[in-house]
Amino acid sequence: MRVQVLGCSGGIGGVNARTTSLRVDHDILIDAGTGLADLSLPELAAIDHVFVTHSHLDHIAALPLMIDAVADLRESPVTIHATAVTLETIRSHIFNWAIWPDFSEIAVRDRQVMQYRPIAVGQTVTLAGRSITALPAEHTVPAVGYQLDSGQGSLAFTGDTTICEEFWPVVNRIANLRYLLIEAAFSDGEEVLARASKHLCPRLLRNELGKLASPVEVFVTHLKPGQAAAIIAEIESGPGPHPAILREGQIFEF
Repeated sequence: MRVQVLGCSGGIGGVNARTTSLRVDHDILIDAGTGLADLSLPELAAIDHVFVTHSHLDHIAALPLMIDAVADLRESPVTIHATAVTLETIRSHIFNWAIWPDFSEIAVRDRQVMQYRPIAVGQTVTLAGRSITALPAEHTVPAVGYQLDSGQGSLAFTGDTTICEEFWPVVNRIANLRYLLIEAAFSDGEEVLARASKHLCPRLLRNELGKLASPVEVFVTHLKPGQAAAIIAEIESGPGPHPAILREGQIFEF
């Protein structure tokens, strides 16, 4: 399994500030933020499945544009996987004919363009030997993270979350876990805002990582562009071990 970081910023504003999207091999996306827009048209047309963590715009911004771009290039529908609540939000507020056409109702040359598939926490979808499992998360809207399992190794991605006691027992049971991608959107100076918006800051992040049972490689994602320098400094100056900062273009193979 090959995971490419297309975008991992908590906002836009700068050359390397593209919002969250991970490409798994050539045919799966985890979230569809602005990082997705750098793919070529053939690369976009190869995407068969999109797993959405939650409905916030920075995680779905490029999804409507992608579906529109590939509608006449595919032989089968793009499948959107998310919790039932998230799918209903996307259907009601994005693919609603007022903001964007509902491509789940559109056929091109008699072929459906897009379809929705609900996924629940703990549920696993297996695609060509690759398993994707929804993980618990705690955010201002219903949200999940995802475990990506190749059979040889796993990567766990929290998505957007704050303190989440349910997350750690699940992750600690992943015997082949190699990588953890976990968010920290704000600096410690903005801890009140981090808590209110149900994100993490370095102080909360250290506490959460203390619940991780196995020594895996940890990468911090979703830094707000205006807070990034302070977040990195606080992570690097805090008590170790220090997690790495996730970078756009980074590749994980497992």
